[in-house]
Amino acid sequence: MPTIFDIPPQKVQQDLELLKQDLDVRIPSKKLDKNLLIASWNIRAFGNLTRKWDSDDDDSPKRDLHSVLCIAEIIKRFDVIAIQEVKANIRALRDTLKVLGTNWSLILTDVNKGDSGNGERMAYLFDTRRVQMSGLAGELVVPNEWIKTASQEALTEQFVRTPYAVSFKSNQQTFILVTLHILYGKKSSDRIKELKGIAKWLSDWAKDINAYHQNLIALGDFNIDKRGDLLDETFISEGLYVPPQLQDETVTRSIFNETKYYDQIAWFNGFGNQPRLSMEFIKGGNYNFVGKALANRTLSKLSLSYHISDHYPLWAEFKL
Repeated sequence: MPTIFDIPPQKVQQDLELLKQDLDVRIPSKKLDKNLLIASWNIRAFGNLTRKWDSDDDDSPKRDLHSVLCIAEIIKRFDVIAIQEVKANIRALRDTLKVLGTNWSLILTDVNKGDSGNGERMAYLFDTRRVQMSGLAGELVVPNEWIKTASQEALTEQFVRTPYAVSFKSNQQTFILVTLHILYGKKSSDRIKELKGIAKWLSDWAKDINAYHQNLIALGDFNIDKRGDLLDETFISEGLYVPPQLQDETVTRSIFNETKYYDQIAWFNGFGNQPRLSMEFIKGGNYNFVGKALANRTLSKLSLSYHISDHYPLWAEFKL
């Protein structure tokens, strides 16, 4: 069986070169001590992989070495990226880290137990030449008082997938990323408790002047159906801000449905006595890899979702 370190077949190399050229055009370049590129990506069932360059129809999983090279090529364009749907088996993640090289590091949670948790982990990959961890790493747990006093303001049970907060530092600028993957449920109203709960959690944190740091950025798969719906209003009601550029209709999240608004990057912007994020937002967007990643294999969108993902990466560029 081939390994990720073997020289890829020529058709794989050609495919990767086309992907690189497209990324050069559509993702901002890294500028030393000038900018910071933060991203979020739900990579579908990011667990095991088939050790072939090109998986066959009867192979399981469909994700192969060619797919991992494409995923790594996209990830390396960012300084730090939060990844959702990492599974208990982290073979594909390990190979991705090998491709990224020794300048990249990883921190991740244990597996969320229970049927609703879907055996998933939360992870951050980051370029240590540009970003370093600054001391804090922990999962957000619902206080007993919230459970004892049920209301619209807080959760009445634990998060299905525990949000994961990690602090980072870049060019003397410290910030905390909080990644989450909200319960999907049987209907959209099932998600309201978790969205409201995480918004309240972050709001309380941001108002605490004795907290580790107030520079909070929430990012991940919020499972918000559409722009301006009840879930969106519930989330931003605590003062969290999504820049207009990331609310634009052209910034799609799902490869199957352009109207879905699942993935988000949000922070506090001084509204409602909340602190303002100290980093200046420059611009943001998604990366549509359809027709670019694995382009020479003529895969259906469904098949592509199992090789790469059913979500596009969402990114934001900040000025340092």
